[in-house]
Amino acid sequence: MSSPLRISLAKANAGTAAQLADLGRQTFHDTFAASNGPADMAAYLAENFGPDIQLAELQDRENTFLLAHMQNELVGYAKLRDNSSLGLAEGQNPAGRLEIERLYVRDDWQGTGLGAALMRGILALAEQLHCTAVVLGVWEKNDKARAFYQRFGFREIGQHEFRLGQDVQTDLILRKGLAGR
Repeated sequence: MSSPLRISLAKANAGTAAQLADLGRQTFHDTFAASNGPADMAAYLAENFGPDIQLAELQDRENTFLLAHMQNELVGYAKLRDNSSLGLAEGQNPAGRLEIERLYVRDDWQGTGLGAALMRGILALAEQLHCTAVVLGVWEKNDKARAFYQRFGFREIGQHEFRLGQDVQTDLILRKGLAGR
């Protein structure tokens, strides 16, 4: 018997963009609103989540989106960026590095293994693409996410600024090297 969970590559169309905008806005707000000011949250959501913004991201050849559907309902997704320079010194070659820019799962699906399934899909894709490493930024105060990434072998390699509205925060940069590369 097959699982009702389906993870697939996103198609660049207006319908997918609208779904990503809604889910991105909802999951980001649910995760971070209690720890951030309402004006900063509203500004960030407006700047980063809207159907036109997500459609442009879907059409960018450097981006790949993995969608997690449970019984035809979008419940999570990952936005990946090829050739990421995140965590590299200026002038270093970013070829072969895949960045997880977003790994979002609806609140009601957290703790079900959905995030782990998405991560396994990301790592499998990175292997298929012959990537040397997978990198990401995670808010230093997001202990739950940091523990999740640690379980998958990600290690801290640095930090960088993350702007949420007018609030400048610190993201930790994590890296996972891939076997044989």
